[in-house]
Amino acid sequence: MAQSPIMISHWRNAARRHPRAADGALALATFAIGVIGSALPPVSPAHLRVPETFVMVIGALGAASLLLHRDRPRLTTGLTTVCALILALAGVPLTPLFQAPCLASLFLLALRTDQRTGRIGAVAATTTLLAASLAHIPEVPWGVIIGLIAWTLLPGAVGDAVRSNSEYLAAAEARAALAEHTREEEALHRVSEERIRMARELHDVVAHHIALAATQARTVTYLMRHHPERAPEMMENLCDSTDEALRELRATVGLLRQRGDTDSPRDPTPGVGQLPELLGSFERAGLSVEVTTEGETRPLSPGADLTAYRIIQEALTNVTKHARTADARVHLAYTRSWVTITVDDDGRPDAPASRPGHASGYGLIGMRERAQSVGGRLQAGPRTEGGFTVSLELPMHKTTQPPNAEKGPHQ
Repeated sequence: MAQSPIMISHWRNAARRHPRAADGALALATFAIGVIGSALPPVSPAHLRVPETFVMVIGALGAASLLLHRDRPRLTTGLTTVCALILALAGVPLTPLFQAPCLASLFLLALRTDQRTGRIGAVAATTTLLAASLAHIPEVPWGVIIGLIAWTLLPGAVGDAVRSNSEYLAAAEARAALAEHTREEEALHRVSEERIRMARELHDVVAHHIALAATQARTVTYLMRHHPERAPEMMENLCDSTDEALRELRATVGLLRQRGDTDSPRDPTPGVGQLPELLGSFERAGLSVEVTTEGETRPLSPGADLTAYRIIQEALTNVTKHARTADARVHLAYTRSWVTITVDDDGRPDAPASRPGHASGYGLIGMRERAQSVGGRLQAGPRTEGGFTVSLELPMHKTTQPPNAEKGPHQ
């Protein structure tokens, strides 16, 4: 019994590979069934109105009509029904054995056409054969009538069920393929977002350290001309800045490593806790940064913590490159749900217009995208008394309502 499904699948595949041979086998099988039926009671040559040879010829024609069912299922049903009708009028009792070609054609009609066509064919064949039987034998027993109706309607019902099941399986396969395609698109979208995030990380790291190294290199050039004794100290600071740049690059690019790689980064993800080291790198470049804190210090979510660090880094880098001042201020104000970070300077009044972080620059666009990605908001612009201000509002947790839905705590 365990091999029965395998055998069915084998015969089904063979029929699909050789459809014409399968149709021929079906025709021969239905004709053989009719021959067997003619040898069984209640068929009696005395009741026949035509020779037995004629019955065999009509049976052969009905069976041969099945060869057309793939291209013309409606015509096949019509021909087999006409052959069964001729046999009924000739005095042959319409048992399932004599109806074999007609029953097979009704099954194939329901299988290869729509539900409405299959039902119309089944009802038409049943009505035609029943009327022929009643005309030939006026007092047909009710059992024969019910049997004739049941046997004629059954193939159409079975064919309709098989077709519906095939359509259901095809629809399920289509949905599975669509779901798989959707998952692949979602995966590609996530990969694209991750690449953008990594590109932003690399931009911030490289831009920050290159700006500091350039500033320190210019300072070294100046000191070698006017204060040679101080140049070695600045050179050491320059080397420290480049070493730190390499460490951050290694840690950032290391996020792209696979799980089994051995050289995975061990450095913690940058955050507000690493501000002293960050500010120390700016002080070595000649920028004095004053940090003030308001409220009780609270931990940020990992995404918000990294965002705060990178935006402070970007803002101070812009101060170093464009503000033409040696002083800057960082103010952190904590509440229960929000933290507001302000970075400002007292640079020359004309300096903000040339900064990459100005409203028309790409640096500010990147900082705003960073803030929005964790549910925060960023504002930046020149100060009336001179200099530039970057104000960042971040939620303490991911569940905090974003600032575009309600105003933040420091507006």
